[in-house]
Amino acid sequence: MNEIYVPKLSIGLVHYPVKDRLQKTVATNVTNFDIHDIARAAQVYGVEKYYIIHPMKEQLMFVERVLDHWRTGQGAKFNPMRKTALGAVETAESVEKALTDWNHPEGLVIATAARSSETLKKYTFSELRQEMHVAKRPVFMLFGTGFGMTEELLSSCSGVLEGIRGAPPNDYRHLSVRSAVSICLDRVMGPW
Repeated sequence: MNEIYVPKLSIGLVHYPVKDRLQKTVATNVTNFDIHDIARAAQVYGVEKYYIIHPMKEQLMFVERVLDHWRTGQGAKFNPMRKTALGAVETAESVEKALTDWNHPEGLVIATAARSSETLKKYTFSELRQEMHVAKRPVFMLFGTGFGMTEELLSSCSGVLEGIRGAPPNDYRHLSVRSAVSICLDRVMGPW
């Protein structure tokens, strides 16, 4: 029997450096929904690690309290499925620290963005899927919060994934990050 190859994929939810609506570089707050919902999607699609990236210790402590409740506290007894989903969640103070922990220097670091860029290498979903499933390259996929990652962070990546397009004629592109993560994971890791 042939063993199914599962690509090595980790994801990072970037809370800094990101832009606000005025295009200023800011740090956004971690939300409880993002911790839980993205962890569940990560579990469904075989993501190795889900990093929540934030420079502020108070925000990372909030994440750790949530994780402790569901991994070892009353939540672990109340909802074992949630405990399983949150098992892959890690915190990191920066993208660089998350990448160091990930430890795949030969891998691709792929950013996601709703806005297009003319200067960055672009990957379609099928091209990235080919890199992951056929070329067997590890991938670390970054998702921004707020109004997206800074240009400096985007340009430090191996490339940027094509944006998720809305239905014509409006092509509305303001999904929650939770929705965007789920769509991207299905397109690159789904069994279709």
